[in-house]
Amino acid sequence: MLLTRQQFEEQEGRALASYAIKSTQSKGRQYPESDDPYRTCFQRDRDRIIHTKAFRRLKGKTQVFVAHYGDHYRSRLVHSMEVAQLSRDMARTLNLNEDLTEAIALAHDLGHTPFGHAGQDEMHVLMQEYGDRFEHNEQSRRIVEILEQKHVEHPGLNLSFEVIDGLIKHRTTYDNPLSESSAMPSLEAQLVNMADEIAYQNHDIDDGLRSGILNPDVLESLKLWRLAKTKTRSDLPFELWEMGMISSLVTLMADDLLHNTDRLIQEHSIQTAADVCKTDTSLCCFSDGMRRMNDELKHCLYQNFYQSPGVAEYNDKGKRVIRLLFESFMKTPTLLPDKIRTFTESEPLHVVVKDYIAGMTDNFALGLYDQ
Repeated sequence: MLLTRQQFEEQEGRALASYAIKSTQSKGRQYPESDDPYRTCFQRDRDRIIHTKAFRRLKGKTQVFVAHYGDHYRSRLVHSMEVAQLSRDMARTLNLNEDLTEAIALAHDLGHTPFGHAGQDEMHVLMQEYGDRFEHNEQSRRIVEILEQKHVEHPGLNLSFEVIDGLIKHRTTYDNPLSESSAMPSLEAQLVNMADEIAYQNHDIDDGLRSGILNPDVLESLKLWRLAKTKTRSDLPFELWEMGMISSLVTLMADDLLHNTDRLIQEHSIQTAADVCKTDTSLCCFSDGMRRMNDELKHCLYQNFYQSPGVAEYNDKGKRVIRLLFESFMKTPTLLPDKIRTFTESEPLHVVVKDYIAGMTDNFALGLYDQ
């Protein structure tokens, strides 16, 4: 028997928490379109995101290490998949809408530049010179609303309002996009914010230890690290022990987040999705104790990994590459591919150049830089 969209929607109505976003409650799309017979609106959004060129290019964009550094280090694509997996698992535990959560998670880094956060920072500096700004979540929104062309009738992917809202209100240490609305986003979007932090901190520990740049001895002073050691077998070979430690860290952080979120939902007497939007603070967050341990971990990674000579050297080169490409294209627009140059008929040149460079993979940008 084939399950129809209506049956999936009925399942959501019966099974999901009263404050979860149901597909039937979606505010819809910018451009009206007929419903799919088998997929809910958020399932369609997820599928559209996965099939974009921007999503495929994430495989060649740096998380911390450049792609040619080694085969086992995370790319933006792997990071996005890990965030989606963690988000979906936690959404299921909290009885939230897994499909909406997954769609937001898969799209949250579509607008990231090459060369990680260093690339984003340099692009922002360049855009400020033209009275503009760059923030990769805002670029993600621009990609799904304008740059990705999937229909002859309109630009963009025509995603549901709830997915767009989750993108533009994505908040972590490295994410601070502007938003037209001050209302809190859905619990599904809030959950992706936290899953992003849990994922990148723990896979950065994994990649840092694997590379040899991050010394495990510097982690011994961390309360969270010592707590994870009590949950991990100590008689394992180093690689298996390290994998066990990462698993213990993720479990500790996720469990704390789930229990604290459930507690806050009850304390605020949340009954509907509208109640969530009216709160003045995020309901998906760590307890005070975990937040302090997590802040200590972030500070340790910043001092001993992100600012290490090996990582800093690559970040500096990434900034130089982006600046040279940007200034070259601005000075000589004929260097742009013909298809890209046609966009200058409707957009300022600096915006077109920004869109082109932000969409590049690390290796493509390095190849142009060498030319």
